[in-house]
Amino acid sequence: MTSAIRHVTIDSADAYALAGFWSQVLGLPVHEDCGPGYEEALIEGAGLLFIAVPDTKTVKNRIHLDLQPQDRTRDEEVERLLGLGAALVDDRRNPDGTGWAVLADPEGNEFCVERSAGERKD
Repeated sequence: MTSAIRHVTIDSADAYALAGFWSQVLGLPVHEDCGPGYEEALIEGAGLLFIAVPDTKTVKNRIHLDLQPQDRTRDEEVERLLGLGAALVDDRRNPDGTGWAVLADPEGNEFCVERSAGERKD
């Protein structure tokens, strides 16, 4: 027998607000049964479940998401995400176009933005 991953669960101070950020990042809706003040919020189609917890984030994530832009370059996506409220944590982009950027969502959870598929073909 095997198991399947149903959700990746992310602890948060405000589940609905953080799900709203990630909804914009991914272009996917927050589940219709979720709303402000709810303890859980699910991103439809991504399997990301945000759960409100009383604890604050204190250390680096042991797991993180790697994003690959689908319709823009890595650098354009980084700028878009910064505009949505992300913060640049570590810039690992190289002058030759390789590398990635480490960002944090509004609650400090780190994630990476890699090059798009088109950038990898060059």
